[in-house]
Amino acid sequence: MTRVALINPHWNFDGSIYFGCRSPHLPLELGISKHCLKEAGHQTLLLDAHMFALSLDDIEAELHAFHPDLVVVTTAPTYLFWRCAPPELRVPQQLTRVLRHLAPTLVAVGPHGSTTPRATLKKLGVDIVVMGECEQSLLRLANGDRDFAGLAFRHGADIRVNGGPQAGDFRKQPALVWPDEMVRRHHHHHHRFEAEPTGPGAEVEASRGCPYHCTFCAKDNFRNAYRKRPVSTILEEVDRLRQQNVEYIYFIDEIFLPNAELLQGLISRGLKFGVQTRIDLWTPDMLELLGRAGCVSIEAGVESLTPEGRAALEKNCKMTTDELADRLVEARRHVPFVQANLIEMPQDEDPVVQRWRKRMQESGVWANDPVPLYPYPGSPDYRKLWGEPDDFAWERAHKHYLSMFNRFSDVQEERPVPLSALEWQGIP
Repeated sequence: MTRVALINPHWNFDGSIYFGCRSPHLPLELGISKHCLKEAGHQTLLLDAHMFALSLDDIEAELHAFHPDLVVVTTAPTYLFWRCAPPELRVPQQLTRVLRHLAPTLVAVGPHGSTTPRATLKKLGVDIVVMGECEQSLLRLANGDRDFAGLAFRHGADIRVNGGPQAGDFRKQPALVWPDEMVRRHHHHHHRFEAEPTGPGAEVEASRGCPYHCTFCAKDNFRNAYRKRPVSTILEEVDRLRQQNVEYIYFIDEIFLPNAELLQGLISRGLKFGVQTRIDLWTPDMLELLGRAGCVSIEAGVESLTPEGRAALEKNCKMTTDELADRLVEARRHVPFVQANLIEMPQDEDPVVQRWRKRMQESGVWANDPVPLYPYPGSPDYRKLWGEPDDFAWERAHKHYLSMFNRFSDVQEERPVPLSALEWQGIP
């Protein structure tokens, strides 16, 4: 039996370009890993320092009492944000410096190690970096295996990268069970705007991966191939959350595809939920069913308002801009909040964008001020600019982003600062 501690850091995003939500969410990758480890007979401790506002001293005290053999730290706040993670590793660095003397084996999981394993291992000072989806790799590590694809680790004075990012059989993932106190503390309802919460929120993963390959999406090194869980398993997990008085769930799927069986099953559950999707994949009938099932929030990727812009992003969208607008308005008939996400593209003239935003807002659809494109390492956009990511990929992308844009989107609260000002540079 191996004693495994799974830690989600207490995140702080000051000075970051981070586009994701800053509230605590369920650390799904660690929850799944905990289930797999317990099923195999290993003793586990899941510390969600973000949800419970644990200090570094609090975490250290918990580990002193637990005596772990293996300590796992994630480099992004929940699977929901692996594809738009904070570029900097400041918070995990602060944590791993404290944990180093408490962990016989210190492991990092997350998008950074999946894309730039050498740099991540050096910056964090960990023993092992897991590349790709982490659940099965962590189980193998707990079982004593150290020589399999999907790991980077120190080998004498060098760093050995064994194979590339791995993916598990997500379709067999069972219904998760979260501690009552963790759910009770989950006050945040992600991307919900039509009403104030009256009960806890939660996150659920109905599918993993995406069948599309948009250039801006950093998913190729993790959560890539599209897979979906059986509807019966999803509903079992939803029912358990409902028994814990959860009022709202957010499906973290890269793309929530139309699924009549799942939506029919959700109708009787009485839950509100939110999704992120492509509006061009939904018919009016399916949008009506989506609303009837309890959906109160849609985040729809439109990205560009010109065919040329969407083609440059390789959206593979068959609808015209007017058809997309009509479908968004149709969605708003059934769902209280609908958002159209826009990216800043040279093909889209600002006056045209602002007129379209006004038109959407007058129809009850919120369209954001276009977001400057960040070329995440691991995305096709990064490879178009510089080729495959190397050890300085995050620094290169960050410097490029800061130099290209002198103004930032309305989804960001402050101007980001250079990566070197955020990360500790002392690890050799």
